[in-house]
Amino acid sequence: MQKASYSVAPNPPILILLPDSGESPPASMSAHGPRILGLALARRTALAADRAGYGPVYAVNPGQAAPSGITAISRWTAVAGASAVQPRPLIIAHAAILGEPEWLTQLARTRIDPAKWAAKPHKIIVIAATAADEALAILDADNGTYDLTAVEERLTRRFGSPADLHLSNDPMVVATPADVDAAEWRLLRGLVKDTDGFMARHVERPISLRIARRLASTAITPNQVTLLSVGIGLCGAPFFLSADWLWQTIGALLFLAHSILDGCDGELARLRFQESRLGGIIDYWGDNVVHIVIFACIALGWSLSITASWPLLLGLAAGLGNLGSASFVYWRVMRPKKDDGPLFTSVAAVPGDALARMLDAASRRDFIYLVLFLALFGNANWFLVLAAVGAPIFFSLLIVLAARERLRTA
Repeated sequence: MQKASYSVAPNPPILILLPDSGESPPASMSAHGPRILGLALARRTALAADRAGYGPVYAVNPGQAAPSGITAISRWTAVAGASAVQPRPLIIAHAAILGEPEWLTQLARTRIDPAKWAAKPHKIIVIAATAADEALAILDADNGTYDLTAVEERLTRRFGSPADLHLSNDPMVVATPADVDAAEWRLLRGLVKDTDGFMARHVERPISLRIARRLASTAITPNQVTLLSVGIGLCGAPFFLSADWLWQTIGALLFLAHSILDGCDGELARLRFQESRLGGIIDYWGDNVVHIVIFACIALGWSLSITASWPLLLGLAAGLGNLGSASFVYWRVMRPKKDDGPLFTSVAAVPGDALARMLDAASRRDFIYLVLFLALFGNANWFLVLAAVGAPIFFSLLIVLAARERLRTA
């Protein structure tokens, strides 16, 4: 079999959902069908296709009204009108496919010429734009073909064997109730970021993903989770006014709870396709406000415990260094960003060199575990010393990084 190669598709493809043999009408096309993390299966596929830049999403002969975002059609020829101006590739997928932006994006970049079509049997068919009209006519002939297996057979008779589709993330069909749990964990595991620190990946993510899974079926919004996270972090700050290990430990645990919930808001937003620029800004600045307030409370508590004012200078250095870094990254990296991706992914405008990678690693929140460790001995003030030195250095290195990037692009 031929192997499909990948390049950027000139026109957004059309996605068509179709049951396989013996599955009509498919329960997956019903608003009361399988729900995956709060969204009906077909609705999730429609949202994922939109996120991947697809054109219309159709359901052929679903036997009932299609979910929001999907147009129900009874004849294949109804698809032809969507590509009348410019031919578009057609992607025919199993109606119970688990829609994920990653493999949908990869399919949108699939170029199968000189072959006419490619397939993953019983899951996905890709028809080249140049063959779309001919394929639609074949599928519509003799009262039409309305299951995936029969479509594969007809296309094989007309165009020969399909090219083989190689996808980095093999799509999943949710065929049984038992598949729902597997599908949910597949989506949840996909939320783990390559940039997560060691502790975030092995401690916080396992907890935050389970919380996000519970929240996905509720009316709670990602921004509400963000505000709750910030509130918990701010509630933990006053505990650092005490020099007693117990109070400091409670404060550190609340700080850790803030960090875990701070991961939930983004996870929930991505699971429900509710990402927004406003949400990213609230998340970013809320996180930094919590850090600065905790620095201030540690400094004030230390000052009161030894009746001296110089710890306040350490708090000022840590807070100003944090504020300067946060403002610099926002102004230079986040503010100009116009695409639909995450608002904050790196401290660098052009990430990749050694200094940018080092600063990105230093910006991760694994330091919270050091705060917790020191708080167990009533020595959270030691962390303030590190922050008072490290935050201004971090800010200075951001300026150096920006100057280097400017010289490279000049």
